[in-house]
Amino acid sequence: MTRLLNYFFRGLIVVAPLAVTIYICFAIFTSIDNWLGFRVPGVGFLLTIVAITLIGFFASNLITRGLLAAVESTLQRLPFVRLLYGSTRDLLNAFVGEKRRFDKPVIVTPVPQSGIRVLGFLTQESLSVIGMADYVTVYIPQSYGFAGQLIVVPATQIAPLAAESADVMAFIISGGVTQIPERRAALP
Repeated sequence: MTRLLNYFFRGLIVVAPLAVTIYICFAIFTSIDNWLGFRVPGVGFLLTIVAITLIGFFASNLITRGLLAAVESTLQRLPFVRLLYGSTRDLLNAFVGEKRRFDKPVIVTPVPQSGIRVLGFLTQESLSVIGMADYVTVYIPQSYGFAGQLIVVPATQIAPLAAESADVMAFIISGGVTQIPERRAALP
């Protein structure tokens, strides 16, 4: 009986993430199709991907870049909109934009000589603009969520990690369950 129960739980571990992923993707595809009024599943999603790519192309164009800057300037003048738009833009830029910020994984010793270590990402290498030149900012993502904390620590209390940023982020978000692959030396 115990062996059957173990098989069931192993199967659940394989099936549940796959089922959740398929369900969420299907829900997104059908929602977009329903919003756009298409009867063929996936066409609305495909058109959305094409539209976002075209907007990215036009945003990179010299002529439309000025128009985009004007729209952005207008949005920056509106109090609540500025907060929402600016935060969303900065967060997306931190992950996929030209100014990536989560590319320096570090290990922080929040309480010296305690043995406690926290994994995070160095986001500012100096806070001299606010009179704290010897301090840095480290973003600490939370496990199983989209939240996190930004902590300010002396630069002497961090050390770089020999790992890829994406692997460290997956490790943190999974609560330490995901394995960080070993780094292999580059071939000459």
